[in-house]
Amino acid sequence: MSRAVIYEKFGGPEVLELREVPEPHAGAGEVRVRVTAAGLNPMDWLIPSSAESAERWGITLPSGFGCDLAGVIDEVGDGVEGFAVGDRVYGGVFGRAVQDFTVVPIGPNPLFRLTATPDGLDDVVAAALPTPALTAAAALAAISVASGDVVLVGGAAGGVGVLTVQLARRAGARVIGTASPGTFDFLRAFGVEPVAYGPGLVERVRELAPEGITAATDMFGVEAAEAALELGVAPERISTIAAGPNPPGGVRATGGFDAAPGSLGRIADSIVAGDVTLPIAATFPLEQIHEAVALQAGRHVHGKVVVTIS
Repeated sequence: MSRAVIYEKFGGPEVLELREVPEPHAGAGEVRVRVTAAGLNPMDWLIPSSAESAERWGITLPSGFGCDLAGVIDEVGDGVEGFAVGDRVYGGVFGRAVQDFTVVPIGPNPLFRLTATPDGLDDVVAAALPTPALTAAAALAAISVASGDVVLVGGAAGGVGVLTVQLARRAGARVIGTASPGTFDFLRAFGVEPVAYGPGLVERVRELAPEGITAATDMFGVEAAEAALELGVAPERISTIAAGPNPPGGVRATGGFDAAPGSLGRIADSIVAGDVTLPIAATFPLEQIHEAVALQAGRHVHGKVVVTIS
């Protein structure tokens, strides 16, 4: 037997159950990963929150939980090439990350992707990386951020936002990031000019950048996107990741599936080199899955929440 987090009804963190389940095994075209860490993302708790959210992702009950993971391959099925027992790997395994063992089909399905974990990247950071890295890369590529841009980033202190601001800065942009005042010093350490979200955002951004902003990306909802429109930014230079398929004003909706090939590996290499940082806000053992999800769902952590599995 092995352990897995499963839910059979929709609701808050309380619907998640840590259960003993039959140990899965790799079949043809599959590998089995002994999971060591799983990074939590907003979609992980949004999907179990309602039948409507689950339907959008093709999830039916009962379901496993979580997407991003790191671990070690301990079984390789017939016909699999490029992976071997003992390989350290990380990636996305939709709906089955938070468990002792997970079986991953190797193929073109974007919901299931594994790649070799580079030397120098520990499993906690590797598990936290896939969704934020791919989402940040896609959000910036959608608006062609380049040197000389003045970019407004909504939700700058979250798991995706903190990567987005660093990547924008590395591209040569000036970055203004919305956040709560308690995160301002945290963001300044990354070269970000923080600004409080909420009513009056447009006026506060004008004070910081009287010459105007040239692009924006919203990691949280639509507030920063709407502010950018009001500030005269063209819709094609504004992206959102959490506003659904029809964001306001014709701005660009995007997400991790739109990231260019190789984006995850390039960002991982930058982390190993010390050029980019993915802060880990907290780690929790598997037995404390409710506490981990509750903290992540509060949307006030500076960086990522990771569940460790041993």
